[in-house]
Amino acid sequence: MTSRSIGTRQPLAEAIVALAETPDDVPELQEKLERVSQFAADRIGAVDYAAVSARPSDGRCTVAMSGELAAAVSGASAAPEPSGSEPVATTMTWPNFRQEAAGMGLSIVSVPLFTGSGAARATLDLYGHDVAAMAPLTVGICAAYDPDLPAPVESEEMRALDDGGEELIAGFAEALSVRATIQLALSLIEGPEEDPYFTLRLDAAQQGISLSEAAAAVISSKLLPT
Repeated sequence: MTSRSIGTRQPLAEAIVALAETPDDVPELQEKLERVSQFAADRIGAVDYAAVSARPSDGRCTVAMSGELAAAVSGASAAPEPSGSEPVATTMTWPNFRQEAAGMGLSIVSVPLFTGSGAARATLDLYGHDVAAMAPLTVGICAAYDPDLPAPVESEEMRALDDGGEELIAGFAEALSVRATIQLALSLIEGPEEDPYFTLRLDAAQQGISLSEAAAAVISSKLLPT
């Protein structure tokens, strides 16, 4: 139930997993949310726009536009391919983008984004013009939630996921695993006057480790034989 090494993750997956390990109140939370949207717009071929909106929604969202689309809109040369370590997608604040996207004929796939407490603090909405190319993203997200559901496979009815789509699904599945690990640890932290999340967060800060690492240590100490 613990997460893999950072070095084995691709950038979009890493951004999603890192968010799931991030305490809810850190100042850089919004920046981490925006990075997820930028990597999604950069790396998933079917996605033209990737928008992040807070929960509960106040109508505002940060929208990342793929480099190819941004170049087409501006008439400029196409943006360089992202190197992997940093996203290059153009971002903007776009109120009520979901409603406008419907009028633009865009298909939408929505993905909850979790932070360290386990709360879904934001929604990542992926928009694309090609319905058939967006369909395997929906199937993949549902399969990540429920392993009994079939994963997207290339067939006459459905296209294969591209590398960016694979990153999205892998990152979301691992974020769910991180979330489950932290929630299990919180259920094991004892003490009638303790706030389990605060206790875990303090423990992680004192040791200089992530919330998921601190959670794994709690689980090991409580459930594994010594």
